[in-house]
Amino acid sequence: MTQAPADEERPNQPERSPRIGLVSLGCPKALVDSERIVTRLRAEGYELSPSYEGADAVVVNTCGFLNSAKEESLQAIGEALAENGRVIVTGCLGVEADRIRDQYPDVLAITGPQAYDAVVEAVHEAVPRAHDPFMDLVPPQGVRFTPRHYAYLKISEGCNHACSFCIIPHLRGPLKSRPLSDVMREAERLVAAGVQELLVISQDTSAYGLDLGYAPSAWGGRTCETRFTDLAEALGSLGVWVRLHYVYPYPHVDGVLPLMADGRVLPYLDIPFQHASPRVLKAMRRPAHQEKTLQRLADWRASCPELAVRSTFIVGFPGESDEDFEALLEWLSAARLARVGCFKYEDVDGAPANALPDQVPAAVKEERYARLMAHQQAISAEILEGRVGETLEVIVDDVDAEGAIARSHWDAPEIDGNVFIDEAAGLQPGDRVMVTVTDASEYDLWARPVRRPACADESAA
Repeated sequence: MTQAPADEERPNQPERSPRIGLVSLGCPKALVDSERIVTRLRAEGYELSPSYEGADAVVVNTCGFLNSAKEESLQAIGEALAENGRVIVTGCLGVEADRIRDQYPDVLAITGPQAYDAVVEAVHEAVPRAHDPFMDLVPPQGVRFTPRHYAYLKISEGCNHACSFCIIPHLRGPLKSRPLSDVMREAERLVAAGVQELLVISQDTSAYGLDLGYAPSAWGGRTCETRFTDLAEALGSLGVWVRLHYVYPYPHVDGVLPLMADGRVLPYLDIPFQHASPRVLKAMRRPAHQEKTLQRLADWRASCPELAVRSTFIVGFPGESDEDFEALLEWLSAARLARVGCFKYEDVDGAPANALPDQVPAAVKEERYARLMAHQQAISAEILEGRVGETLEVIVDDVDAEGAIARSHWDAPEIDGNVFIDEAAGLQPGDRVMVTVTDASEYDLWARPVRRPACADESAA
């Protein structure tokens, strides 16, 4: 089960509050959905159980993006039923309620993604809350499952793209942006609670505000437009790390590079390029101007030399030829991306790409995956070797007897590399410290401390 923060027993309670277990699967956007559900439940006096045995019911927040993710979600539902017996299903797989009911007819309720009210109502029906006049108050930043020093900040739901391999618009609907003032109030609450890094997420962060017509929004005594660059500038004024994920390389993204060069936003862009062959990109229904993308990367680096670009790619897409794959490798050599992830293509129920001809054999997908990762490893190793001797700021994620595990401006939690610090005396999670890099590998750096410009407790004070 997800390691939700367990609640302690309060003394002199005649009757304990009902306890809910939570299994949260999928991407950071689903994790934020789980946080919102739990925040609502905690505000009503429900407690969280870290185990199936201690829960009066279990909420399973599912993922439905890939078939393998759907199978994982179905297995999680089955496990929760076997271990607890009282299960409420929500999330992306919830749109396939008949499929869930066919396999697990005993689930108590099924809702789709972002259906917070429906989930809470299902919990009410399954486990009515006893009256508790001494109910604990939920902290203003809500309940979170990330460490204290970083948090995901979801700015919109849904997506307007029609990629042939993706069913996100079907699962989560079209783009629906939050007003800028709403996002900023949440960000301020998180920073006040000690958060040192805000990870901005959505399905298409650079399209933020398009559905609202970039409507004016009042915040901080001024009026901002609900658009990508205005939000980045506002977040950059809070004095914490701001990391931008799921950005498409639209021309207006150029406007955020000065903020990165000035140190107000981290010099990091997470851009899902997916491929480089024009033929494959066309079949994917993605923008197919890889040469323009290379020029844009060059222009961005001219504006902000410290910029790190992370991306993900799909190999083995239907119809991908040897020439297409070689074009992808050549493009990676030219692009010199700092961080790269790779997926082997798999069909997703309901995606148009399922019907494309010339499916790539599994063995070929595996071989291309291995070649791409080895190719990128060499690029990454060269980039990181160039960091040796540099002094840079990192944020500490964990400290143990062997030292500290930290991340640089160019590393998002869980998906990118680490910076290992041997001399960790006095460090704690959330500290932002200056270090000098002493060694490097394909993905990670090793460093020693120089000085401490900021720490979590001081920033939260």
